[in-house]
Amino acid sequence: MALLTSPGTDIRGARAAAIGLGLAGVLFAVYPATRPYSDESTLDGAAAMASPAWIVAHLAAVVGFVLVSLGLLALRLAIGGTGLARASVISGLVGVGLTLPYYGAEVFGGNAIAARALADNNPALMSAVDAMRFNPAAAVLFAGGLLLIAVAAILVAAAIWRSGALPRSSGVLFAVAFALFIPQFYASPALRIAHGVLVAVGCLWLATGLWQVRRTAS
Repeated sequence: MALLTSPGTDIRGARAAAIGLGLAGVLFAVYPATRPYSDESTLDGAAAMASPAWIVAHLAAVVGFVLVSLGLLALRLAIGGTGLARASVISGLVGVGLTLPYYGAEVFGGNAIAARALADNNPALMSAVDAMRFNPAAAVLFAGGLLLIAVAAILVAAAIWRSGALPRSSGVLFAVAFALFIPQFYASPALRIAHGVLVAVGCLWLATGLWQVRRTAS
């Protein structure tokens, strides 16, 4: 609880970070809910990937990851800068850094390929999307980044449990949700949307605990 009595603590900034974490949760729910689903080897799939909804959905995830990384920094302060908290920040920031380039390729590269497939009336061009997605270097960086984010979330939950600065259970759903981030890619659209809701609840629960600590300090 050192933050609560430290001179120069920016309580308003900490509250803003809690709001950011809550917004991240909302954006992670928006991501699978607005993402169009279809057979991406067909022209219908190309139309879905070339649509504005495709861009909106994936940019929601991009902003969500950025907000989560900022939230981890605030959480480190809220729970006293323990070793687990510091490790979570490092793991989370590196993980987000490795993950976002893949999302950039997915949202803009996939969209451009799909638009060309539609313009040429050639669904065979959609094979370039899989070539982009499963490029060995891209796939390894993406998977590694998401694993590091999952590790960060688990470390946060453990640090909160040990510190007592926030309600002990406030990090549990957050950790579970990000641990399931890779498996959900292989699930049905309904399960992917359900996972987005789980991430939202986990982030909002954690943000609520963080906000309450700050409110008590003020």
